[in-house]
Amino acid sequence: MSPSLASLLDLYDSAAPLERAFTIPAPWYTDPAVAALELRAVFGRTWQAAGRAAQLASPGQFFTTEIAGEPLLAVAQPAGPPRAFFNVCRHHAAAVACGHGLASSFRCPYHGWTYSLDGSLKGVPDFQGVAAFDPAVNGLVPAPSALWENFFFVNLDPAAPPLTQFLGGLAPRIAPLEISRLSFFASRSYELNCNWKVYVDNYLDGGYHVPYLHKGLNSVLDYKDYTIENGERYCLQSSPLSSASAKDAALASTRQGDRAWYFWLYPNFMINIYEGVMDTNLVIPLAPDRTRVVFDFYFADVSEAAAERNARSVAVAERIQQEDTGICESVQRGLSSRAYGAGRLSVRREAGEWLFHRLLAADLRSALA
Repeated sequence: MSPSLASLLDLYDSAAPLERAFTIPAPWYTDPAVAALELRAVFGRTWQAAGRAAQLASPGQFFTTEIAGEPLLAVAQPAGPPRAFFNVCRHHAAAVACGHGLASSFRCPYHGWTYSLDGSLKGVPDFQGVAAFDPAVNGLVPAPSALWENFFFVNLDPAAPPLTQFLGGLAPRIAPLEISRLSFFASRSYELNCNWKVYVDNYLDGGYHVPYLHKGLNSVLDYKDYTIENGERYCLQSSPLSSASAKDAALASTRQGDRAWYFWLYPNFMINIYEGVMDTNLVIPLAPDRTRVVFDFYFADVSEAAAERNARSVAVAERIQQEDTGICESVQRGLSSRAYGAGRLSVRREAGEWLFHRLLAADLRSALA
């Protein structure tokens, strides 16, 4: 008989201090019931980076996306900030928009119901004689949304706290880095045969794996002075940079400045910043053992003259991603082994992972209760 979901959650001791802590147990990375609970309790209740602010710069600009299985429509308004709606017609549930573009209204392709940019229902063909029908309460259902820096966030929970509250101390930590001056250059998407948490764990191990897995990157990071700082719902990992001992010329030429900054926002968004360079990683669960990671690349200079250098920087990130893919897929295979249950954490390196596991456990237990 399979263990109950409650018994699986009880396997983890979230009260243990870091020096005595274990990782979350292996079944949390493999059990479909845990994955289903995460969609509801984590991805359905936290602020998610849904797109770029630049995609909603002019009235009528829109894009569609999906969060935790829910179809969403983001659209720039004629006045005020962009808004997000569930991309579900109130008649027979078809999507009212697809892809991205510029619109003055949205007409459902199924029966022609038409919605304004603000989500209100404006056109209902052949509905004469329908009793007790009020168009005013049949507009697109809104979802909480907000802009922050370069990003547009959405929350599926109508009772969600404001994004500013969710970000907490992360916003003032990033503000001095002036990332809003950076412009989007390119996007890449990767699919990995691992649980989404394996990828997040790998990111949050405080550089522990860098000397062994990323030898090129390690040659420009000062590993001994790598720091980890936890906030309420974020972790900042940071390292001084030096190209003096770089073994990889392409990497050294595209990862410059005094310091590298690696920010993680619970549960699945990363912001990696170097001088004049930023990439973001959005980690999306597809199945208990399948994950999509979307990289967006930004640069201070996105002119034609800088295109070749920017492309080299993207290529460097892709090489590092290939290294991470191999090890994350290896970890996922090991998590299903009878030889593994849970592992210990490095006090020096893995405080960020410890924070992640405790936040996750709190959300899962709260939802189950």
